[in-house]
Amino acid sequence: MRILILVIIVVLLFTMVRVVDQYERKVVLTLGRFSRILTPWLNLIVPILEKTINVDIREKAVDLPSQEAMTKDNIACWVNAVIYYRVKEDQVDKAVLNVRNLDYAMTQFALTTMRNIVWQFELDELLAKREEAADKIKAIVDAKSDSWGVDILSVELKDINIPDDLKRTIGKQAEAEREKRAKIITSEWELASAENLRKAATMLAEAPGALHLRTLQSINDLSSDQSNTTVWMIPMEVLDAIKGFNKKA
Repeated sequence: MRILILVIIVVLLFTMVRVVDQYERKVVLTLGRFSRILTPWLNLIVPILEKTINVDIREKAVDLPSQEAMTKDNIACWVNAVIYYRVKEDQVDKAVLNVRNLDYAMTQFALTTMRNIVWQFELDELLAKREEAADKIKAIVDAKSDSWGVDILSVELKDINIPDDLKRTIGKQAEAEREKRAKIITSEWELASAENLRKAATMLAEAPGALHLRTLQSINDLSSDQSNTTVWMIPMEVLDAIKGFNKKA
């Protein structure tokens, strides 16, 4: 009889003791009602009358699968994202009492929100403003999940896929834009070069003999290499003087 009583006591002790890990909390329901939260260490509960539900308070990364969404300019694209969140330590009971299957609820609500946000952007804006779109998704999901005791840490748009024919069109547009910038830069360079030549010509015209000195300097530069053929340029005034001399003679 004593052995039976001892066995019963040992079994009761095992059923009463609850060990809570550092990364989790246990919600205690007494006769079906929330009574308290067990923190990390050894805890005791009343068997049969009380039961515990584990809640993981570590940060979670949930992958939102690719979803087809329409942009503001009626272009279909596939968008996927990742949402990072965790359960607040002081609101663990909400994650149990206010929502069933927290991870599934978070995934479904985030997917719906992502499709609604994509609809607010044109395709070019969505590609260029991923962070802005992710911030809007985070704000809406965070407001909804506050009643679930969840803190949304961040939302990241992983990839935005568009049809292949649209990719080719966007590639042609980008190539045309690059050619446009290249032509603008070339024309600006030619304009600057022409302006410098105009200033140089004006300075040479204003200074007597400057053009002849520049001609002699060019000839000197050409003559430094024996393989070059030097062309002598004679001013028209010299030719006029020679013609006048010949007429007199």
